[in-house]
Amino acid sequence: MAEAGAPPRWAVVTVSDTRTEATDLAGAQLVDRARRAGHEVTRRALVRDRVAEIRDAVRRALADAAVDAILVTGGTGLAPRDVTPEAVQPLFERDLAGFGELFRMLSFEEVGAAAMLSRACAGVARGRPVFLLPGSPRALALAMDRLILPEIGHLLAQIRRPG
Repeated sequence: MAEAGAPPRWAVVTVSDTRTEATDLAGAQLVDRARRAGHEVTRRALVRDRVAEIRDAVRRALADAAVDAILVTGGTGLAPRDVTPEAVQPLFERDLAGFGELFRMLSFEEVGAAAMLSRACAGVARGRPVFLLPGSPRALALAMDRLILPEIGHLLAQIRRPG
């Protein structure tokens, strides 16, 4: 993991049955936002909406010493194929319930009651924050710009704090 004060190093995982590396706009947006914030993206993956594939991609990112935090985009809605929370939440040692609550509150300001349909959430797994995000560009911008990027340094410091 990066030393205290160093820019975070991210893994970005896109969950989609329809995207390819060339058409993965959500993953590209996350990479771009992280890099514009001065952070590094050390790992990127594209997996299908399958619990085992999603969980395996997140486990591989968690096993990578060059990853400080993980962004997973896609599969957080209510469609039958949206299984990202089911795949990843069992890996969480701690939930970051406030992330999902704030995300939906801010989303409500933009999209109204439809915000309640989002199952965006976050947690800590193997000492790393993992954010499960929708695939929509507006939702990703909201999550990154208003919640994740402003707080990631403090979040990492708290996780790494000696007990």
